[in-house]
Amino acid sequence: MNLSRRKFFQLAGASAIGVTMLSPLEAFYARTANGKVPRGIGYGPLEPKMPINVDELAGVNVGGIDLGTTPLLKLPPDFNYTAISYTGQTMDDGALVRGNHDGMATFDGPRNSIIVVRNHELNPSNSSGLVASPLYDQLGGGTTTLVIDSRKRRVKKHFVSLAGTIRNCAGGPTPWGSWISCEENLTIPAPNNTATKKHGYNFEVPATADIRVAQPIPLVAMGRFNHEAVAIDPRTGWVYQTEDDGNSCFYRFRPHEKRNLRAGGVLEALVIEGMPTVNTGKNFLQYKNQPLPVKWVKIDNVDPDTNDLTASVRYQGQSKGAAIFSRGEGAWYGNGLIYFTCTNGGDVGQGQVFAYKPNKHDPNRGTLTLIVESTSSEELNFPDNITVAPFGDLFLCEDGSDTEFVIGVNQKGELYKFAANAVNESEFAGACFSPDGDTLFVNIQTPGITLAIWGPWRRKRD
Repeated sequence: MNLSRRKFFQLAGASAIGVTMLSPLEAFYARTANGKVPRGIGYGPLEPKMPINVDELAGVNVGGIDLGTTPLLKLPPDFNYTAISYTGQTMDDGALVRGNHDGMATFDGPRNSIIVVRNHELNPSNSSGLVASPLYDQLGGGTTTLVIDSRKRRVKKHFVSLAGTIRNCAGGPTPWGSWISCEENLTIPAPNNTATKKHGYNFEVPATADIRVAQPIPLVAMGRFNHEAVAIDPRTGWVYQTEDDGNSCFYRFRPHEKRNLRAGGVLEALVIEGMPTVNTGKNFLQYKNQPLPVKWVKIDNVDPDTNDLTASVRYQGQSKGAAIFSRGEGAWYGNGLIYFTCTNGGDVGQGQVFAYKPNKHDPNRGTLTLIVESTSSEELNFPDNITVAPFGDLFLCEDGSDTEFVIGVNQKGELYKFAANAVNESEFAGACFSPDGDTLFVNIQTPGITLAIWGPWRRKRD
């Protein structure tokens, strides 16, 4: 039967959760179905729901969407949400909330509060850029910080915390309480633009409840490339990085000083042993659930002055045998693993999820495992941001076409549908759980709405 993607997921459920974990990857290896992605039933069928703070949203119109009368999400039974932040609001520093909400992370705040640092994937613009001082360069992207009442799930304070950067897509939290915001852009000063500095860097933003704009210091040693996301192994302090390019690498940054990324370090690219410069985006399904040994090669010039391919960090890595990934995007640490997505990887170009497992005895070694490869858009459609739930499941934000979903991956390796965008075809972005694990924060990127979702996370469905 030929079903539209929207109709397919109205009929499909979403999958069992809270399965006892055997070991970080053992459960993922347990389920294969001739290469196809197995489906779970999850929390039940998705249904349109209004935010519970609908009275507070009366008369609020964002991008043509009336937040007081329009269901924003489809969720399983017994789950609820609030719309806590949206484009156009005036913040406590006097600046406006800008759009293109993207990657986020949460941190413990002062008593009964949660701190959320949020990226804005914006190009340079005097009319829609983040306004703050100091700036790195001209007005454009950056981050805003939200201080949220953890009991009421409402914003208590919000402000710009990084400004003057370009296309801050994703990033990642550090174990020492800060957010790494990544530029997905390689602009250099040229006659056809207004840039005064090179772009393509990471920036560190403290997670603080006090109104403060981070001093925008580029973390040059981490590499200049189309950054997407980072994930940090708390045991070593080493930073793993993805690159949003059709022929990207997967990188590791070993800082000279733990918890001090500004002190410099060594940038390396992943090589799959016995497979020099292998393209993991095609004909790789045969290796699903097989841990492949890897090694790392050093990037000699981490800060190219030009955007020529032969000067790029990925070209340097691949000339030494680094593996090729198809649009590396979200990354997150959890279950002792570094998970990352490849948005259009796989034989049908609908996305992949990999897990890197560091070797505890020799941190310079490790294994890489393909744990999910979509075989159709009905299974998974362009996974982007990723997070690891406190109960071990993965949550993937889709950035494809038609109805977009937050997709869960349980510890049997089954995919399930947890949430659907009920207002438009914009991507989900920035999924992350509160420190206590009770609330999932996520963005509808356009027109820019941040949502807080809660419910019976640990309910099991067989």
